[in-house]
Amino acid sequence: MKKIKIITDSTSYITKDFAEKHNISVVKLNYSFDGVEEKEGFPGEFEEFFYKLANSNLFPTTSQPSTGEFIEVYKKAIDEGYESIIVILLSSKLSGTYSNAVLAKNMLGDERITIVDSLQAATNLRFLVEDALNMIQKGKTKEDIVSHLEEKKKKMSIFLTVDTLEYLKRGGRLSSIQSIIGDVLNVKPIIMLEDGELKLLEKVRGKSKAIAAMVKKIPEDVKRISICHVLNEPEALKLKESLEEKFPDAKISIDEIGPVIGCHIGPKAIGICFY
Repeated sequence: MKKIKIITDSTSYITKDFAEKHNISVVKLNYSFDGVEEKEGFPGEFEEFFYKLANSNLFPTTSQPSTGEFIEVYKKAIDEGYESIIVILLSSKLSGTYSNAVLAKNMLGDERITIVDSLQAATNLRFLVEDALNMIQKGKTKEDIVSHLEEKKKKMSIFLTVDTLEYLKRGGRLSSIQSIIGDVLNVKPIIMLEDGELKLLEKVRGKSKAIAAMVKKIPEDVKRISICHVLNEPEALKLKESLEEKFPDAKISIDEIGPVIGCHIGPKAIGICFY
């Protein structure tokens, strides 16, 4: 069986323990907040960032890993004897991460490296990483794994809603007037990831109605569901209970969203990733 290495980025929000157990390399995206630049961490390390975000009028900027960082992680995998490297990354339409990964591969000129543009984010990205690991353990070839990932990513969905429009406004996604009117009327957007891009699906009065509308998008034959949230475990647990009743055959988890994605939707945001 050939040795195959999996590399992903920090917006998959896999845990540090999981990454270490399966020898997954996680290339971290960056954020700059109040003049300080940081690498995005792992789930369980996000609370301090979001507390600061909630208590500040400032807004962070985010950036992709450098080409040099990808070259470094590729070289390390090659030195460790991996015969193939599969790199599974955040949607190229949301970040320059994929572009820098491709540039790094081209600079090395090494065909052992295959880079997959997931067109996904957050837990759906993690689901693809998990599938790749399972296939490696079953002795599948790199070609089989990449083909599976390319098909699987087309069958995944993400829907999100927010607690307040404030962070969409700070990030330039809404005008101040739209934000004020929306908050006064308690309007909550339902945002979906479609073809790798975040798009406004609809606007709903009240967060509970927004969550109910998202749940209606889940097909009856769903296999995996992740309730992803930004510092909102109580609401996530409540939603998990109702989803377990509605979809008893699905595997359902609760997962954290980190600073790079979470800063745009803010604390108490909640979403559903599924396939």
